[in-house]
Amino acid sequence: MASTAQQQQQQQPSGGGGGGSASKSGMRKPVFGKVDQLKPGTNGHTLVVKVISSNTVPQKKGRNSQMISRGGGGAGQSRIAECLIGDETGTILFTARNEQVDLMKPDATVILRNAKIDMFKGSMRLAVDKWGRIEVTEPAKFVIKEDNNLSLVEYELVNVVED
Repeated sequence: MASTAQQQQQQQPSGGGGGGSASKSGMRKPVFGKVDQLKPGTNGHTLVVKVISSNTVPQKKGRNSQMISRGGGGAGQSRIAECLIGDETGTILFTARNEQVDLMKPDATVILRNAKIDMFKGSMRLAVDKWGRIEVTEPAKFVIKEDNNLSLVEYELVNVVED
């Protein structure tokens, strides 16, 4: 008898969980952009893109490598892949992290929600952080414009001095 009382106590609602029951009136409809509209320092992009290629970035053993190995079989090790993605307007490099790597398979069509532009060595990279989402969707019909790679454009930070 005591075990059923304990089970009932454990099954009480924890107060979190749902979260999705908020009214949809406050939600904005996503505006789907195109790769060629991406600019440095911008975020909040929603794109439908195809994955052209995905290359896993080998992790370097840094100064804190012993901290990583202590975490129980490399639990602290993060996986990173550089993926070339694109649509009918151009291509850009996307940095996939951890479980995102599994979604970004070549020839997959994905929807990137709330993506942002990171700058890496003067060139643009697209990324989806914890505030965004990647969804695999049905194959898109467009042909990728591979000769317009935005990640090959090098930007230089210029300080503007106002008189």
